[in-house]
Amino acid sequence: MQRFGQPGALLFFSFYLNHKDMTGIQYVTKETLEQMKAELQQLRSVERPAASRAIAEAREKGDLKENAEYDAAKEAQGLLEAKIAGLEGQIATARIIDESTIDTSKVSILTKVKVTNLNTKKQVTYQIVSEKEADLKAGKISYTSPIGKGLLGKHIGEVAEVTAPAGVIKFKVEDISL
Repeated sequence: MQRFGQPGALLFFSFYLNHKDMTGIQYVTKETLEQMKAELQQLRSVERPAASRAIAEAREKGDLKENAEYDAAKEAQGLLEAKIAGLEGQIATARIIDESTIDTSKVSILTKVKVTNLNTKKQVTYQIVSEKEADLKAGKISYTSPIGKGLLGKHIGEVAEVTAPAGVIKFKVEDISL
């Protein structure tokens, strides 16, 4: 039976289970799903056996009650198992988005939206993506982020009001594309 090692790993795993996206579904591109599957395969076939070897090597070094190396190896194994379980859950709930079916008359997942920040008059273009694909430096924001939530469903010319720590930010939708 697989155990999660030390209490820290259990806390991490418990935190993950209690803070998953409430919808349960994660929208991703086909490429992202393939990357997730490849990462899971790497974790299962390479990192899991390495963690088992590390535990076996530490076990050979003597008394387990005072063996910090053994405790660390068990902790690492627990974190690895939590990561594997999390990735398995993400893959199980992933839904591939087909770009050919995306309606560009309104802001939706995978659309690129050019907006004007009405407070600063700056224009910026964001692509609305899943949490897994979000990368602000690349202009990709999650549909679950405050800005992403505010823009979803908006049409060209509409204004989205987004509540941020600094106050309400208004974005006018200028263009929507793929």
